[in-house]
Amino acid sequence: MASEQFLEKLRTALGESRVLTDEASITLAATDVYRQGALPTAVIKPATVEQLCAGIKLATEDGYAVIARGGGASYTDAYLAVSERTVVIDMGDLNKIIEIDETNNIVTVEAGCTWATLRDELLKRNLRTPFFGPFSGLVATVGGSVSQNAISHGSGSYGISAQSVISLDVVLASGEILRTGSGAVKSGDAKTRRFFRHSGPDLTGLFTGDCGALGIKASVTLPLLKNPAATEAVAFSFPDFKSMHAAVAGVALLGLDDEGFGLDPALQQGQIARNEASAVKLKLAWSVLRSSPTFFKGIRSLLRMALAGDKHLREPGYALNYIAKGPDAGSAKSKIAAIREVALKTGGEVPNSMPAIVAVMPFAPLNNVLGPGGERWVPIHGILQHSDVVAFDERWRAVLDSHAEQIEATGTFIGGMYMAAGPNAFLYEIAFYWPDERTVYHEQTVDADFLGTLPTYPANEGGRELIETLKKAAIDLYGEYGGVHFQIGKSYPHAENRDTHELNLLRAIKKEVDPDNLMNPGVLGL
Repeated sequence: MASEQFLEKLRTALGESRVLTDEASITLAATDVYRQGALPTAVIKPATVEQLCAGIKLATEDGYAVIARGGGASYTDAYLAVSERTVVIDMGDLNKIIEIDETNNIVTVEAGCTWATLRDELLKRNLRTPFFGPFSGLVATVGGSVSQNAISHGSGSYGISAQSVISLDVVLASGEILRTGSGAVKSGDAKTRRFFRHSGPDLTGLFTGDCGALGIKASVTLPLLKNPAATEAVAFSFPDFKSMHAAVAGVALLGLDDEGFGLDPALQQGQIARNEASAVKLKLAWSVLRSSPTFFKGIRSLLRMALAGDKHLREPGYALNYIAKGPDAGSAKSKIAAIREVALKTGGEVPNSMPAIVAVMPFAPLNNVLGPGGERWVPIHGILQHSDVVAFDERWRAVLDSHAEQIEATGTFIGGMYMAAGPNAFLYEIAFYWPDERTVYHEQTVDADFLGTLPTYPANEGGRELIETLKKAAIDLYGEYGGVHFQIGKSYPHAENRDTHELNLLRAIKKEVDPDNLMNPGVLGL
């Protein structure tokens, strides 16, 4: 339990309203998509970088662990405390776009800025960032995504979030700010120039994917691109996983898609096809109209989607969806033609309604943190080399077969989502759904009207135990094939399976920037 003296120091530095100790705030800060950790001592909501630095310094000086929470969409215990002697930092009010520099083609944002906010502002100037957010971008923050190595929108052409970062301002355990890239260069006029990442060893890369173990991002600088004028989408169906994977690997080698994602039959027929909330459909229709060059072109797009329908989503098979962009319609269409040529070697083309939806509405409401029937949801993933992917899938299917009776008895269903992680790697994500009682996270995150349409369930201890068993089996299996992970948090093994020299270096860096191990202790196995 915190001393009143410590809490008073925080209130003095940040203001009374920015230090939260009420039960509702503490419980929410202790809960992610999957479960609840230790209840922290306090939640602080800094409004300025100066307040962020002061809060971290005061906490670590008194021996409190410090954890940053962005949009809250973690499912790997990334911001869950391991001890009550913890201060959680709600980054939501550090959300400003600091500068859009159209001369040097960079944008700098505070770490709590959401991808949706950034995208909306850049589109007013016909600009975008290369990677422009995960599917959860309505709430996911730029700092959180960089800390967790997010993948999704723009990744087909430009890689994961880390590959779009030029420079970072990171607050260390001491409360001091460390700058990376060209932002760290001392100039004669004392200006900070965050225009280039690589100058000697890549220190920016140290803080991407660190889960806040080395410091808390205060600001992030990203490059700017002209927003492509033309977008095309295409979708395919495959009879089995092996034929779908062959298409993913072949298309990735082209490097032409802005993004692409695959779904297994369970996700197509479950989470995707059964989710028919009218509010989502209305928002989608508005997004289509808003993104179309003219009202009439928007109406035509809606009619094409309506005629295509979603019948193909309810049929067996693996789906693969691609979005390609270009400076003009001819360029985008030529990319789609090349993608089509590869994919049709092992699959067949189907209506493109799903990627068309994603293209106009990349950030969907977070209603999908519950299943289509109100079930609890948690995903896990691994990144594998292509030569291991089919064998991994066969082994994973065997694991599921061995637990078939328990899966049926607990009302659990399991699906898969897939995408290329560059030309040389494959992301294999497993989604678990099981009937169980909701948590405060779901009550606070899911749209209230939508939540009211879903059934509720009693506590399902058997279901939770099964999910834990299957999660461990999957993680162990990823490890057998040398798989690695994004969003490592405290759920995936990291320190345990690293080469001795790499781990020793990581620990030495951790000791230098966080000597008392107070920056999100437990993540990365540190």
